[in-house]
Amino acid sequence: MKITALKTRLTDVPFAKPITTAIHNMRSVGCLLVYLETDVGLMGQSYIFTLNAVRLKAFDEMVRGFSHRIVGQDPHYVTAINSAIWSEINPTGYAGVTISALSALDTACWDLVGKSADRPLHHLFGACRDRIRTYASGGLWLSQSIDELVDEAATFLNQGFRAMKVRVGNKDPRKDLERVKAVRETVGPSIEILTDANQALTPKQAIRLGRMLEELDIGWLEEPVSVHDLVGQAEVRNALDMAIASGETEWTRFGIRNTIEARAADVLMPDLQRIGGLTEMRRVAALAEAYCLPISTHIFTEHSLCIAGSAPNCISVEHMPWYAPLFREEMEIVDGDILIPTRPGTGFTFDEAAVTRLAID
Repeated sequence: MKITALKTRLTDVPFAKPITTAIHNMRSVGCLLVYLETDVGLMGQSYIFTLNAVRLKAFDEMVRGFSHRIVGQDPHYVTAINSAIWSEINPTGYAGVTISALSALDTACWDLVGKSADRPLHHLFGACRDRIRTYASGGLWLSQSIDELVDEAATFLNQGFRAMKVRVGNKDPRKDLERVKAVRETVGPSIEILTDANQALTPKQAIRLGRMLEELDIGWLEEPVSVHDLVGQAEVRNALDMAIASGETEWTRFGIRNTIEARAADVLMPDLQRIGGLTEMRRVAALAEAYCLPISTHIFTEHSLCIAGSAPNCISVEHMPWYAPLFREEMEIVDGDILIPTRPGTGFTFDEAAVTRLAID
């Protein structure tokens, strides 16, 4: 099997209403879809994104710039392809658009490997489970009123979720406490509640908020401080009994290694796009396991399920519905778990009618 063409489509997937976190104002996700055509009729697919479709063409330019490393290659040599691209991006750096492009091409190659074998990727990686705990992450935003939070939390329960994430990060921690307490009273004591400050706080602010939230039996406080302040994040971790989750903003295994060595997180959250694709994600899972640390994958739910199904230290995946309109297949939730698909490759394929409707190119 040889890759005969690299093609891309630019799309913009709108939200029903604008979304706000402590540091984001979002109205859509702009997605660059990647297609690898082959001489045997199989198609490898993947995607990367930018919020509000900002600078999406720069991602497209970077991906297309590696066509000489892709076209004519056998996708089974995905590690060799990955290594060649890794060497080539040295002058421009190992973060940002370069690693995102590597992620898209690496994941599309793995999708082809699975389709060629007619097996799901978690089986090829060495399966350890067929379902994984998930939490609802497509709601409970900082911009919502308490009444809206309560209504949405009840909706998540009706959809089968047994865990959900609330965004925090108000300047007044008492407001965060009031909001999270309202969700806890709505869902009851048996539902896991997670919180995410989106890097909005100083270490002292995060410690104060964390101590207030601990009385509500919160599962973790995510990204409490700036991603650049690993020392401060370690201070927060040492001060609280609650787990600290972080790592989504780290690039490649070396960024995750920095978080581990700083002892700055209890749960690592690798992001498929920032990590550098499925090849690097598997390395990160193994690195975390070597330090007896769990991982919980960050967004990219559809394409991260193969990692969840093959990494024994993966404790959950983030259920993010933003990208669902792009796919023909739907994620299936049963008793708070997502079922890991047994379809070939990643198990998800683009809905071309939807792609045409959402295209911006």
